[in-house]
Amino acid sequence: MAAAARAAGAAVLALVLAGGGYATADAYDLVPGVLTLAPEPEPPAAFPQAPGAVDAPASVSVLGALDAGSPIPSAALVQARVDALAADPRLGPTVGVLVADQLTGEVLAQSRGAEPRTPASTAKVLTAVAALSELGPGTTLPTRVVRGAPGQIVLVGGGDVMLAAGAGSPDAVNGRAGLADLADQVVKQLEAAGESTVSLAVDDSLFSGATVSPTWTPSDVNNGFVAPVTALEVNIAKLTDAEYPPRATDPTMSAAKTFAVLLAERGVGVTGGLTRGAASPDAAQLAVVESAPMAEVVDYFLHTSDNTVTEAVARLVAVDAGLPASFEGATVSVLRAVAALGVDTTGAVLADASGLGDGSALSPTLLVELMRVAADPARPALRRVMTGMPVAGLSGTLHDRYLSSAARGMVRAKTGSLSGVTSLAGTVVDADGRLLVFAVMADQTPPGQWGPRAAIDAFVTDLAACGCR
Repeated sequence: MAAAARAAGAAVLALVLAGGGYATADAYDLVPGVLTLAPEPEPPAAFPQAPGAVDAPASVSVLGALDAGSPIPSAALVQARVDALAADPRLGPTVGVLVADQLTGEVLAQSRGAEPRTPASTAKVLTAVAALSELGPGTTLPTRVVRGAPGQIVLVGGGDVMLAAGAGSPDAVNGRAGLADLADQVVKQLEAAGESTVSLAVDDSLFSGATVSPTWTPSDVNNGFVAPVTALEVNIAKLTDAEYPPRATDPTMSAAKTFAVLLAERGVGVTGGLTRGAASPDAAQLAVVESAPMAEVVDYFLHTSDNTVTEAVARLVAVDAGLPASFEGATVSVLRAVAALGVDTTGAVLADASGLGDGSALSPTLLVELMRVAADPARPALRRVMTGMPVAGLSGTLHDRYLSSAARGMVRAKTGSLSGVTSLAGTVVDADGRLLVFAVMADQTPPGQWGPRAAIDAFVTDLAACGCR
């Protein structure tokens, strides 16, 4: 049938050409040309407008500018509340409090505000500020694989302690970069080179010194409050999904073993035992994965109060400063970064960067001054410190506090809790819309956290509800 149709078409074409030549054939659309007898087509429909191409709605500021016209609370009324808090037996005999106005910096009230005290996890605010000011909010941490000796590859830690054991997730902070993705890249390179077996070394030399601080108690590690700090860890060295899980005693080698298994699953055998070894600075790179940006990492450890992540970030600040990436180098570099912002660090001591260990001492004055610097519109890189702190009754370590309080959603603050220590430092919006900065530190509290927290939360709730004029 197809052959007959083609023959018929050829016959028609021959007749048309014989009767009127090429112009006639053009008119019948049998040959290329501009003539046609076909009806004129309808005009084309308007090009559809995609939703993404429409004019954008007016942007809405999530955090509006402060209203300078909002009345400042009466210093006398705020001082009366501070005095009552300092005398509250639930906080014990040594309490430091300071409340200041964010816009003007005026100290509205204080009680022993200049005296250094054990900060607990409020010390993490210093590490957060140091990381964002020195490393920058967009910095990511690479985990690489490079060539080593003949037949060898080297897994190189870049300070990311939140690697996923499998594929990374673009929406995660803990697990943004994945060892499985790294293995996929390596296998592709090895297959292209015709290699099916390798030996594997691991390089975690970016960090130095002890991996466990002498200021920590054995129970801190045994109970899962912190992991040994190394430059390469999977899921913060957690061995289970519990809130305070057991941790790998050697997080680097645990991660390397996971990586060796991933290579084997993809057809690349790993021969010999896993070893530590420094990669050559000019070694050829086979693969790399990147962590979440530093701004998101800071959010993570402020919200969760994770000690291990905080300690790792502080060591990266030390690397950037050219200091040893040890506990000593990290604490020195963090305090230097804070002082470089104009905050008076006289008398400040950091035993570690997370506030977990014994021996740190910070004053309420220092914490308030530092938060005012972080909230300064002239320092946008630091803004993430203030927005990254937990929100009362809603998120992070404050998600279960202020649930029935007028301060719910009106307070952003960093918690601090150790045996005998309860602290809280942050901001609160009062009833007149004035933003106040506060720090409360008590380091000889009675046993348990319920009483001290209740006293502090009642004080902050009163600040939120009070116009105090």
